[in-house]
Amino acid sequence: MSEQYSAEQMAEIQRRTLRTLTLGQVVGAAALSSSVTVGAFVVQEILGDQTPWGGIATATTTVGTAVMAQVLTRFMIRKGRRPGLQTGYGLATVGALTAACGAEMQNLPLFLVGLFLFGNGQAANLLARYTATDLALPDERARAMSRIVFASTFGAVFAPMLIGPAEAAGQEWFGLHKYTGPWLLSAIVLFLAFVNISLQLRPDPLVISGGIREKSDAKLPSISEALQIIMRSTKGRLALSSMVVSQVAMVAIMTMTPVHMKLHGHESISQFVVSLHIAGMYAFSPFVGRYADKKGTIAAVYVGAITLVAATVLSAVSGESSIILFPALWLLGIGWNFGLIGGSSMLLESVTSEERVTVQGSADLMMSFCGGMAGLSSGFIRRAVGYHMLSVAGLVLVGALLVYAGFMNTRQKAAIPA
Repeated sequence: MSEQYSAEQMAEIQRRTLRTLTLGQVVGAAALSSSVTVGAFVVQEILGDQTPWGGIATATTTVGTAVMAQVLTRFMIRKGRRPGLQTGYGLATVGALTAACGAEMQNLPLFLVGLFLFGNGQAANLLARYTATDLALPDERARAMSRIVFASTFGAVFAPMLIGPAEAAGQEWFGLHKYTGPWLLSAIVLFLAFVNISLQLRPDPLVISGGIREKSDAKLPSISEALQIIMRSTKGRLALSSMVVSQVAMVAIMTMTPVHMKLHGHESISQFVVSLHIAGMYAFSPFVGRYADKKGTIAAVYVGAITLVAATVLSAVSGESSIILFPALWLLGIGWNFGLIGGSSMLLESVTSEERVTVQGSADLMMSFCGGMAGLSSGFIRRAVGYHMLSVAGLVLVGALLVYAGFMNTRQKAAIPA
């Protein structure tokens, strides 16, 4: 359908799309980040401080993200980006309200149902980065994607600092439980993201780019078929490995850091460590996007693996010191950023234009599902062998990615003269 628009019109539509996605990403990230610290605390409040199930909160959210990333992607292929993002943010709003009820009633099953639905917000935020590339030129995809990821900085960094005021407001103004207020705040901002997408994402970029398929078309590829498309090329395999490994290492260590700090008497500053971590995840996105476009996506993944190795080493040797966790979690966020943007951009390079939307949901499903399992198991690993050994396990994983990406980077450089 792109022939209906001139080049100038297409460029203007892309600018409008990026502005809309940027605003949606800010408020969506604010909701998601404000709940990162609180989720584990609610579980501990219900089951006790020493429970190994502290990671189940993050795990449930990320599994919800994994499942709904695939569902929303298939919905987008049929209907377009706007209906898909609307559905994601709308269900996430319902999930935040349900989680608030679960926290207030101290009902763990209800709380977990809310978290699963809440994962739709993260799925929508992740798919928004692909939405930014629908109308982007091939050599500008990483930068377009990085702009959307960067927008998350403003909501994600400052929202955790509102946890304390939200808790106090809920307790003092409405007589609610301590951890109910942050979930109500998340519901409000997710609803704002829903309204923003509903009103502003017009025309639909996927419709304009010709990426939707009518119901009369052939059946959409299954998850396994989409993964086979990804795995048939070396770039596809490295792209998926980068996305999965970066997510697993980040989620496992990030989930247990607030718990680890609380057990050592540092709960009052855990939100600042999380804020710095999230700043690392998003604030350097413009640089990462330019680097990936200029130096190549393989080089970006390689740098990300190096950064993740440094982060896991620092967290492993942090002990009871909260000071070391500040640079450790900051580097963990930066490494994740390189791995996500580099891997996601490489994924788009490794498939044909007709296959791009199909593989996006399956790649995000694998990334989020593996991250969810990492979040779930992280509590048991920390309880059994300690936070430092959890970090060592992450180090082994990112070390393997470093070797793989280093081999691919060296081979690419050797091939340039030919």
